[in-house]
Amino acid sequence: MSEKILYSYTGIFDTPDEVTHAAEEAVKQGYTKYDVNTPYPLHGMNKAMNLPPSKLGYVALIFGLSGALGGLLSLWWVSAIDYPLVIGGKPFFSFPAYIPVIFEVTVLSAAIATVLAMLFFFFKLPNNAHPLHATDYMKKVSVDKYGIVIQADDPKFDEASVRKFLERVHAKEINAVYWVEEEITHKHKIFEPKFLTFLLVVVIITSGTTYFSLNKLMFMLPFNWMMEQQKQNPQQKSLVFADGFGMRKPVEGTIARGFLPYEFQGQPDLAGEKLINPIPISKESLQLGQTKYDIYCSPCHGYQGEGDSRLRGQFPNPPSLHSEKVRTWSDGRIFAVLTDGQNIMPSYSTQLTVDERWTVINYVRALQRALNAKESDLQ
Repeated sequence: MSEKILYSYTGIFDTPDEVTHAAEEAVKQGYTKYDVNTPYPLHGMNKAMNLPPSKLGYVALIFGLSGALGGLLSLWWVSAIDYPLVIGGKPFFSFPAYIPVIFEVTVLSAAIATVLAMLFFFFKLPNNAHPLHATDYMKKVSVDKYGIVIQADDPKFDEASVRKFLERVHAKEINAVYWVEEEITHKHKIFEPKFLTFLLVVVIITSGTTYFSLNKLMFMLPFNWMMEQQKQNPQQKSLVFADGFGMRKPVEGTIARGFLPYEFQGQPDLAGEKLINPIPISKESLQLGQTKYDIYCSPCHGYQGEGDSRLRGQFPNPPSLHSEKVRTWSDGRIFAVLTDGQNIMPSYSTQLTVDERWTVINYVRALQRALNAKESDLQ
């Protein structure tokens, strides 16, 4: 370059107090385009420089709220419009269940947008040239010195007055910094062929590595140890048994531990005569029974057992548990219904253990007594 263009004047200080004082004086002088460089963050420097809040917060707010709204609308569309499902009698759009998803989408959207805005908008990447780079000033303030930079494009900049100002605040070294040609002829490089080629290479390498790891490497020795295990998988041919079948029928008459067969299958009346509730009525059994009843029974029978279903007509309402017929049933008869099912009511033997079914019966008895109280119960 035939003529250098001034970028700024810099001043070096030995202590944090000195550079903080210089920043406060720069604000009093009316300088607005200046910066302070220190080897580590200084407490109170934002206040001393009279810096406005970072605009990154607005980026995070806008994109965070956009992510939250987008997640909310997506969940509403899927669960209430496109593919509605009744789950436990809850409404199609059950907002509390979607709060974790909306929260995660909000945080993810805000974080990604903030990082991208910081890198490509505020830092102007991939452009990374700057007049201060590689200067003695930057080398010193990156280690053990403290510095202030007053830019030449400041509205109140005057070369002589700036030098006098830096001398007045006792700067140890005062130097002029000039623009480098690369910054003067600056053009944003994000669409340059070299940078786009770099991004393409990164995408190809990342995709290729991921594909190779998940589709090839995991099938090679020794990384296939999770797949090739010394065990017999379902439907796999066996080299041990003569018929070649790996899936074997249990030995006749054997019973798995803890899985005694239900001997009154299809005989509810006999179950009502023979079965006796082994779970005594206690505070603990009633609490467990209420919990299981509220989860599995209340969607159809209602919380009070009156047959007031919460399924809004999508499933036939059952009869009340307070009818004379049900109240006169024995505990064993109700147990048979819970175990075998009845009419359109399915079996709950897979959802509730044997003891849990008896505690549900205890809770049903408590409901029946509460809604059909005798005069002696009220005394």
